[in-house]
Amino acid sequence: MTRSANPASEKTEAVLNAAAAVFLTHGFSAATTDMIQREAGVSKKTVYDCFPSKEAMFEAVIDRQCAKMASTVQAIQPAPGDIAKTLADIGRAYLDIALSETGVALFRVVAAEAPRFPNAGRRFYLAGPKMVVSMVAERLSEASRAGDIDVHVIGIEAAASIFIGLVRAEGQLECLLHPESRPSAEQMDRWARLAVDVFVGRFVVQANRMSD
Repeated sequence: MTRSANPASEKTEAVLNAAAAVFLTHGFSAATTDMIQREAGVSKKTVYDCFPSKEAMFEAVIDRQCAKMASTVQAIQPAPGDIAKTLADIGRAYLDIALSETGVALFRVVAAEAPRFPNAGRRFYLAGPKMVVSMVAERLSEASRAGDIDVHVIGIEAAASIFIGLVRAEGQLECLLHPESRPSAEQMDRWARLAVDVFVGRFVVQANRMSD
């Protein structure tokens, strides 16, 4: 016997989907609860039953996208003894989310609203980019303990931040400034690989020199 769907959950999901569509199209400031209500096809009471305010809806949209990014990266299994492959897999997974149409649009909206809505900017940073950096730091710590890489000169967290910066920089800038241009899978592979080559090449050379 199958369990019936939860109507409340379905309505919340419908409102959240509508809020995402409206925010990413019009921005936070220009969006209204009336626009979200119409997009969701529900009553205004239902909108407010699901979320107490427009700000709460915006935060929920941020949380959902960041959770998707985090779960995608977290699902990458490390390749023992091959930090280059581990980082390449993480970098490519990160680009898939960060450079998606939704990922770019959300970054643009959050960045635009951060001066007026700093909590949203901070929320996005901590649950998105910062969380991914922390995941990379875990992998670097494992590789460092195994003697596969040496980043002690700058520290694990700084090294992880540098790697994500290398992965994201060119692709994100291109997508933000050329919204009609979408990178191919091959281009994203290349960006991820270049970041790995620069990062691992630098620290593997350093580790090898220290062991001589």
